[in-house]
Amino acid sequence: MTQPLLFTPIQLAGLTARNRIVVSPMCQYSSEEGGPTDWHLVHLGKFALGGAAVVFCEETAVEMRARKTYGCAGIYSDAHVPMYRRITEFIYKHNSIPAMQIGHSGRKASCGPPWTNFKPLTDEDAKTGHAPWRGVSPSAIRARDDAQVPHELSVSDIKEVIASWREATLRTLNAGFEMIEIHGAHGYLIHQFLSPLANKRTDGYGGDLAGRMRFALELTEAVRAVWPKEKPLWFRVSAVDGDNGAWNIDDTVTLVRELKARGVDAVSCSSGGINGPLNYAIVPRQPGFQVPYAERVRRDTGITTCAVGLITEAEHAEDILQRGKADLIAMAREFMYNPNWPVHAAKKLGVTDYLDLLPTEYAWWLKRREKIREISK
Repeated sequence: MTQPLLFTPIQLAGLTARNRIVVSPMCQYSSEEGGPTDWHLVHLGKFALGGAAVVFCEETAVEMRARKTYGCAGIYSDAHVPMYRRITEFIYKHNSIPAMQIGHSGRKASCGPPWTNFKPLTDEDAKTGHAPWRGVSPSAIRARDDAQVPHELSVSDIKEVIASWREATLRTLNAGFEMIEIHGAHGYLIHQFLSPLANKRTDGYGGDLAGRMRFALELTEAVRAVWPKEKPLWFRVSAVDGDNGAWNIDDTVTLVRELKARGVDAVSCSSGGINGPLNYAIVPRQPGFQVPYAERVRRDTGITTCAVGLITEAEHAEDILQRGKADLIAMAREFMYNPNWPVHAAKKLGVTDYLDLLPTEYAWWLKRREKIREISK
């Protein structure tokens, strides 16, 4: 039987991923002073054991003030490097590629975790050691009505923020990560610069599409300059977002063309974020609802794309790849539900040695169990 495309290796820059399955970044709100804990080692390690080719850490802040919450991950201190290294070494040891997503929350900073509906912190929270801090943004526009007005970044401030991305990239490299993704989606700082709903600047970092893209492109250049050419650089976009199509797929294609010219190797295609989750009427939540964005970006720019969004069935994932709609498939919550999803998918798609996706410590016993079952029939 022909090997399913989902389980065919793919070349990304100088790396080869053993299959097309990616574990998407999943914020855990369990970091301590920005650093990962045992929770992260187990959380991410089990996905490597389960057979995924690429395992992304959660969105990780490039500055202390870039975190959304006190529990958000960061890589803004050299002290974080050895904490992440034990995670990357474990992932790599088990034949998966450790990947890091770096980002900046911008005006979405200083709030509680999702189970508080990201309630902005107040002076009352300071009594429990969670004093609020002021976020930053291209313009002094609140993320929501009950949030603080962010500090509007000056041009010199922008240069300092870009420098923090450069430093975070160097730490990511030192921590042993093999891939890095710039988070330019979901209403965070880069997205705030891109969106005309959040960016009302009249200088060179605002105005028309070229001006609003400038921050993202300069930042990407800074990251690519210190990230080795043989290691893949990803970028995550919100392909469509905003009231009345404020940011549309045509804008995304234009952005990705410029990113590709600056050395970006792959793009993850998501949606929404500037004013919260994108309206369901605009993008109905159904299996594969964001796949058309990955397909369009791939077709019009020739860049490698990753599809994400309610892709949970093996046959669906394989069909997306076979039809050339994307090159990789990413999942998040489905991996929370089933960390061994790749093994089950391989079995469904007829991969004869599907148990070999697991480490020997598991695979040997499970193969033995199958032999016993066959004999007893």
